[in-house]
Amino acid sequence: MRKERLSVYLDPPVMTALRAYADRRDRSMSLVAEAAIASFISPDAAEREEAALIKRLDRLNRQLDRIGRDQTIATEALALFIRSWLQATHPITDHDKTARAKGAERYERFIEALGQRLAATGRLVDEVTSERA
Repeated sequence: MRKERLSVYLDPPVMTALRAYADRRDRSMSLVAEAAIASFISPDAAEREEAALIKRLDRLNRQLDRIGRDQTIATEALALFIRSWLQATHPITDHDKTARAKGAERYERFIEALGQRLAATGRLVDEVTSERA
């Protein structure tokens, strides 16, 4: 089959890249340009873009699943802590100021420990999931 001639103007960087690619592959610039144009206008290009998009969406879906699992672990850990704390703590009377002061002190220590834990690189979720694996 006889090929038709086409004159194309390329920016110098594109022309340099085309020449370098053709040299590396030991092919003519015309053959490389023809393959690139055919790839660009073929329906396969749309399918490749769709496949890349699906791959990204799958990765995002896995990340969301992981976030959901981590959230579930955190919620369950907090619920267990609160349940055991409520079962072990005796109610305090209105007149027991030392117990209230001690409670406030414990709360401050808890907030400080929580802040340190959040600032640390290791997470409780990672520790819990690595022990199960």
